[in-house]
Amino acid sequence: MTRLAKELNTNESIQAAAPGTTQTITTSGSSAAISTAFGNNKRIARLVATEDCHIAFAASPTATTSNTFLPAKQVEYFKITAGEKVAAIQSSTAGTVYVTEME
Repeated sequence: MTRLAKELNTNESIQAAAPGTTQTITTSGSSAAISTAFGNNKRIARLVATEDCHIAFAASPTATTSNTFLPAKQVEYFKITAGEKVAAIQSSTAGTVYVTEME
């Protein structure tokens, strides 16, 4: 049974998700991806990077600097598909991308 989070005063449903598994990607001048594909029953991933980078989602992704830009230190949420992965490539400086599946 799924229960939605509720606002205390109005009892209206609110969007909420619990953090699940976190994987990291070390960015460089070459594309790198998370090692484990997104699991079944996961619909959202939270991404945050320590440095500007570009990301791509696919079953076997390769990120390029033409892909979606993910700015440093900005949390972004993305719709994900089970079995896919995310890859990242640095914009100009190497860093780390934290990828958390939300439950």
